[in-house]
Amino acid sequence: MAATEIVRILGATRGHAFVLCTSNQSMTALYELVRSRIDYPCLVQGSMSKAGLVDRFRATPNAVLFATQSFWQGVDVRGKQLSCVVIDKLPFAVPSDPLVAARSRFIDENGGRSFTDYSVPQAIISLKQGIGRLIRSRTDRGVIAILDSRLRTKGYGRDFLASLPRMRITAEVEDVSEFFAVN
Repeated sequence: MAATEIVRILGATRGHAFVLCTSNQSMTALYELVRSRIDYPCLVQGSMSKAGLVDRFRATPNAVLFATQSFWQGVDVRGKQLSCVVIDKLPFAVPSDPLVAARSRFIDENGGRSFTDYSVPQAIISLKQGIGRLIRSRTDRGVIAILDSRLRTKGYGRDFLASLPRMRITAEVEDVSEFFAVN
C-alpha cells in the first residue's frame, strides 16, 4: 500500500522527492516496488557515497532518492529540486536496541512510562529532523507526506502533529496535485 501511495504522490510532485524510510528493509522494498512504476530517475542509499548521492540528486532533474536514517539529518538540498519528503513510518527507535532498552527499563523502574516519556519524544525529534530536509531556505516550498496511519489512529499521533510547523494537513493526493499546479 505504501508503494502505491508513493507512486501517486510522485506523480503529483513529478519526482523531486526524498523517500525517507525507517529501515533498510523498507527502503529496499519500496525502491524496488516504486522505481519500475514511475518515469523519474531513482537513486538509493548504498549505491554510492552519501555525498555522491546528494550531488547526483541535485544534478538530476525530477530525481527521487530512497534513503534511511543517515539522510534524516545533515542533508541540504535547496530549491525546487527537493519539493517533497515522503516518510514511510513514524521513526520510533528499535526497542531491542540495548541503549533504548536500558533507558526504557530505567524510566519504567522509576515510575515513568517509557513509551510516552521517552519513545514518543525521541521519535518526534527524529520526525522533525526528517521533515527539516524540505525547507532549507526562506523561499523553499513543498509537501511532507507521512504515510503512517498512526498519526490519525493513535492518541500519540496528536503529539506528533502538534510538534510540526504550521501547515495545511490533508490525506488527499489531489490536494498535493493542486499544490504543485499552483506552485
